[in-house]
Amino acid sequence: MKSSTGPVHSRAELVVLLDDAGQPIGEAEKFSVHGLSTPLHLAFSCHVYDSEGRVLVTRRALSKLTWPGVWTNSFCGHPFPGESLTDAIIRRAGLELGITVTDLEVVLPDFRYRAVDASGIVENEICPVYRAVTTDVVQQNPEEVSEFAWLDPHALRRAVTAAPFAFSPWLGWQLEQLGA
Repeated sequence: MKSSTGPVHSRAELVVLLDDAGQPIGEAEKFSVHGLSTPLHLAFSCHVYDSEGRVLVTRRALSKLTWPGVWTNSFCGHPFPGESLTDAIIRRAGLELGITVTDLEVVLPDFRYRAVDASGIVENEICPVYRAVTTDVVQQNPEEVSEFAWLDPHALRRAVTAAPFAFSPWLGWQLEQLGA
């Protein structure tokens, strides 16, 4: 089976486990590591912009294990062991949103966070943050994204400040670190 971005992986999705210094120490199945005591692992976040300077925000599908139904940055993911972050971002952009991205730029190379959702599931990631551009029409994968919106970046900041409970904690922290 093929997706618009290449072959669909039928094997279990693996994540790269990290030591406290950010060095790879192994790998594990994604769903087995996300629990009440999630080990530190590698991830990424991406903020996608359009030609008008608007940023894409997405609402996580209600079926997601962590933070179901909350609004967040354009998309997130985990590189497979041996996969570059750039390749992982391109893969996830296609899988989650049906888009291609260009002008990929790391904007927070050292972003790291730990957060616990309402169910007690922990996210514990070293998660470089990227900025990208697309000219494509979004065709979201309903297993990943329930809704999306293109917002003026200042409007997004105001919304996150006014109703932080409606957004992923990592989005709020990323916006704080990105500044104006």
